[in-house]
Amino acid sequence: MKRTTIFTVGVLGSLGFCGLVLLTGFYTVQPGFRGIEVRLGKADPAIQTEGLHWTLPLVTGVQRLSIRQQTQELPAEAFSSDLQHVAVQLQVLYSLPESALFDVFCKYAGDPFTSLVAPRVQEALKEVTASQTAEGIAKNREKVKQHTLELAREKVGEIVTIRDIVIENVSLSKELEVAIESKMVQEQEAAKSRFIQQRAEIEARTTVLRAQADAEAISVRGKALKDNAGVVELMLLEKWNGVAPQVVAGVSGPQLVLPISK
Repeated sequence: MKRTTIFTVGVLGSLGFCGLVLLTGFYTVQPGFRGIEVRLGKADPAIQTEGLHWTLPLVTGVQRLSIRQQTQELPAEAFSSDLQHVAVQLQVLYSLPESALFDVFCKYAGDPFTSLVAPRVQEALKEVTASQTAEGIAKNREKVKQHTLELAREKVGEIVTIRDIVIENVSLSKELEVAIESKMVQEQEAAKSRFIQQRAEIEARTTVLRAQADAEAISVRGKALKDNAGVVELMLLEKWNGVAPQVVAGVSGPQLVLPISK
């Protein structure tokens, strides 16, 4: 009886242990992540999607990689075409495509930014800035950003998706910044002077055209009155207020004067 009890306890203990071991084989992959199973040091190419999974316990580990968009700050230094030192502060937005997760895990331990993305973005920026002056870089940040983004995507390839590159700040030498600012002020003053001159010219032309129009109107009206003398008499009669006309002495004899209303 005692041996039976010990055997039963042993069996139950073994079953409990086995059940506990089997339960440890369950794992979950959270939304926005994918899982890679590593069994006895070898990665399984089959990517595990989000949800509940089971694998062989004790001999298999699970590495979870994010497929969400990530953002990393990246300082970079370069030289312009006029050999000016340019310091740029970047924000790189990137994500890992699911199709490349296995290669990313095997080649870059799951984090390719430091060893792949950052060097390629810095290299792309240096190539872009080398073709423009320091002043051009400061004025055309969006153009520099777009060319850097396109070139970085070509260099990185499909293993990482570079969503965007944001130029947060461009730093030049203090002397160069002062020179650029002074030049911009001069250009603004010149543009303002051109605007004032153009406005004056337009106003002058408008005055001339208005005077020409008035002169032509007077000429047409005078010619019409000359050709139609009765029109003057008709206009006087229309203005007459009905009061009896007055007789006044004129050079050629007495003349009638019609009182008219105002």
